[in-house]
Amino acid sequence: MLRPSRQHAGYWAFLLHRLSGLALAVFLPAHFLVLGLALERQAALDQFLHWTELAPVKLAETLLVCLLTLHLAGGLRLLALEFLPWTERHKALITAAFGVSLFGGLLFLLNTA
Repeated sequence: MLRPSRQHAGYWAFLLHRLSGLALAVFLPAHFLVLGLALERQAALDQFLHWTELAPVKLAETLLVCLLTLHLAGGLRLLALEFLPWTERHKALITAAFGVSLFGGLLFLLNTA
């Protein structure tokens, strides 16, 4: 059973923001590796780009975009907590931010399909 403080939407928003940040930090070295391929080895980059056309990679890209938008929404939430007064409306805003993040990822998926 979760403690009452961990059943609050704010806790879940905090947790998702931290986990998405960690996942993006893990992705970043791979991103730099691919950028390095673009600068140094054109044939290896072409092979990598061909690999990115596979369906599992498209799904992983979609997850990445969802994580990016989720992290962005979490960061905006933190800025709002810092600079705006807290109201009961924040729970609805947290839910809306999650929905916008999911929508952004799905929109990306539809664009790549």
